[in-house]
Amino acid sequence: MIAYIRGILADVKEDSVVVEAGFIGYNIYVAGNVLGYLPPVGSEVKIYTYTHVREDAFLLYGFLKKDDLEMFKKCITVSGIGPKGALALLSVMDADSLRFAILSGDAKAIAKAPGVGARTAQRLILELKDKVKTEDIFRKETADIPAGPAGTGNAQKKEAVEALTALGYSSAEALKAVNGVEGAEGMDSEAILKAALKNIF
Repeated sequence: MIAYIRGILADVKEDSVVVEAGFIGYNIYVAGNVLGYLPPVGSEVKIYTYTHVREDAFLLYGFLKKDDLEMFKKCITVSGIGPKGALALLSVMDADSLRFAILSGDAKAIAKAPGVGARTAQRLILELKDKVKTEDIFRKETADIPAGPAGTGNAQKKEAVEALTALGYSSAEALKAVNGVEGAEGMDSEAILKAALKNIF
């Protein structure tokens, strides 16, 4: 198992990158949203990897954050979701967004990933809801990349969920209420909290 590869970013393709380390060029499949955070070609990069071995291939899947890699590993334990499907999920949402969707039962958000239908989304929620914890969403990770727009929105959602749990609501109730707020990505935590309280009542 290759835990990570640190080397020079030699090439960037539509769905993969080539990292040169120790005079070897490693082709690593990455989620689409990773491409926007990569340094310029010729710069040093560190990519956390998952090794997938088949009879006819030896494939590497890579992530800039350990958190995304761990979520990827959880996704591929779900029947019907392989490495490509898990990568598709993490192309449309980061690890925290996926946890939110699983804990709040938001199958529609999960089904937006290419190749992941409604039935597969429901199966993912069913099989992972006991393996994903609310605390994981609030855990602060020292990321190797800056938070993107999705990460920023999640920070406000997290604050709103924390406020609701402080008011005595269960984590599940708080997550469901916050996740049901339309346009939460462009709102501050106070506005999300007010809208979420309306969802509860």
